[in-house]
Amino acid sequence: MSGKLIRMFFLVFVVFAPADLSFGQAGDTSSATEPVPAVLLRKSEAAGTVPSISDLFKLLDKATTSETEGKDWSTPVKLVIIFGGLAILPSLLVMMTSFTRIVIVLAFIRRALTTQTIPPTIAIIGLALFLTLYTMAPTFSEINNKSIEPYLADEIDFQTAGSKASDCMKEFMLRQVRESDLALFVQMAKVEPPAGPMDIGMHIVIPAFIISEFRTAFEIGCLLFIPFLLVDMVIASILLSAGMMLLPPVMISLPFKLILFILVDGWGLLAKSLSLGFN
Repeated sequence: MSGKLIRMFFLVFVVFAPADLSFGQAGDTSSATEPVPAVLLRKSEAAGTVPSISDLFKLLDKATTSETEGKDWSTPVKLVIIFGGLAILPSLLVMMTSFTRIVIVLAFIRRALTTQTIPPTIAIIGLALFLTLYTMAPTFSEINNKSIEPYLADEIDFQTAGSKASDCMKEFMLRQVRESDLALFVQMAKVEPPAGPMDIGMHIVIPAFIISEFRTAFEIGCLLFIPFLLVDMVIASILLSAGMMLLPPVMISLPFKLILFILVDGWGLLAKSLSLGFN
């Protein structure tokens, strides 16, 4: 029974993936009429696919089936595992993906525009969520190719599949983390210096990744504030020189900031910069 409960932790690494959606960039369609070899087509599809709902259900059935006892878990027990994984999912989404940086930057831009609750919080969270799915699509595809599909094909056991999925997430976090933050947590953990970054435990990589994302997000937010702050200062100086000291400068500067943000295609540039910021 305890062995089955341990298997639940693997599900949270693969349940992030959207159902039957592809978040990669659109390819060139100019040569759509040219025939593509079937071998190349299968290879390209396998390289950029993410786990589908059917794969996740197959994974759940296979992971919760007792091979020694010869019978499956009952439906209520499987539902408990599913809802338990969904309860842990928000925390993992914030801690181990690009969601944290994206949502902080979007909150900064709304604050810099001084539009208060426009866009609404639910829209900010939704945009951050789908940008996270977009930026994490390569990692999800790697998990699908190295962990889920081999496990469903009985090529590897459950422990190996969980280890491969964990390594994929660790590789993504290590690409974003700062060396100084990683060294700080290694030093505080009082462990021997590892031979390589992949030898560091997840309990060290995750907090180092989080504070690195905080620092990067705040740096981007400070840079976004500068042009809007200049607009506020110019408007305030004009109102002061005109003797209209009782008129709030925010009321006058808000339309100018919105026009500036629209003219430079602010949302498009912001989404592009955030997406390209994750290597």
